[in-house]
Amino acid sequence: MAAPSVHPVPVFKLYGETKHWPTPDLLHCESIPERSRLHDWHIRPHRHADLVHILLISQGSVTLELEGTRHNLQSAVTIVVPAMAIHGFHFSSDVQGHIITLAKPLADHLHALMGESSALKKADFFHLSSSSEKERVATLVAQIDQEYRQFAPGRNQLLEALIQALIVELSRLYSNARSTAKRYTPRQNDKGHQHLEQFQTLIEAYYREQPSIEWLAGQVGVSSAHLNMLCRQLAGRSALQLLHERLLLEAKRQLTYTNMTIGQVSDSLGFSEPAYFTRFFKRNTELSPRAFRLRQHANKIPNKEVSGQLT
Repeated sequence: MAAPSVHPVPVFKLYGETKHWPTPDLLHCESIPERSRLHDWHIRPHRHADLVHILLISQGSVTLELEGTRHNLQSAVTIVVPAMAIHGFHFSSDVQGHIITLAKPLADHLHALMGESSALKKADFFHLSSSSEKERVATLVAQIDQEYRQFAPGRNQLLEALIQALIVELSRLYSNARSTAKRYTPRQNDKGHQHLEQFQTLIEAYYREQPSIEWLAGQVGVSSAHLNMLCRQLAGRSALQLLHERLLLEAKRQLTYTNMTIGQVSDSLGFSEPAYFTRFFKRNTELSPRAFRLRQHANKIPNKEVSGQLT
């Protein structure tokens, strides 16, 4: 059987970036000008294997490339880009607005809560026509942005509540406005995309047990070699790297948001001993777990490393 061709569209790990997810949060929020001006307002067509974008354009315009179609959009408009959807942006230099990026665990959780009415797995855009629609969406996005940039008790819980409220709001608006219109659904019907999605679902269910790639490939119904090929082509990383990235994300979250000891974090993530966990963490972050925790607490802003690494 002939091997599938390599997709020419690059895989980005964050909005316009090839670097790793930089924060212990499952959510990343920034203004659109913050990063777009660094790319001359043009983010070339790309895709994400495990991230979902939500954009609110409150001023200016954008030429949106979405799954092979081009749309010239004026404010006020919201755009939802699910995992694996090919997308690019060319913003006007006067653009104002925000982009919220959700990591797969949070996106899957919110999608499950909303069920079939969820807006998160539909690549689409929606113009906010009434003043009440603009106010409701803009208020929620502004609250998410404000809470994301500060450290306060209950920050993580409030962010999750706010993003859930935003998804409910968008799902209602999309359902009402686009029930009979053409939808721009990601092309995820080929076997490769299905296998990758199955693999990511298995990672989320079993990463704490650190299963072997051979076992995970067997659950997907492919060989480990074939799974690795799919992961590299579609996600830009090996199967083991995807598993390790999920472990690392959870380790960062526990070190930032809990009082668990290093040994307890190690045990909860399936490491045989804390020394092994420490080596794993330092190899991937260049910091020991203890040094990472001290830095997070000293900064008082868990996502402060974003500005240091990505801008």
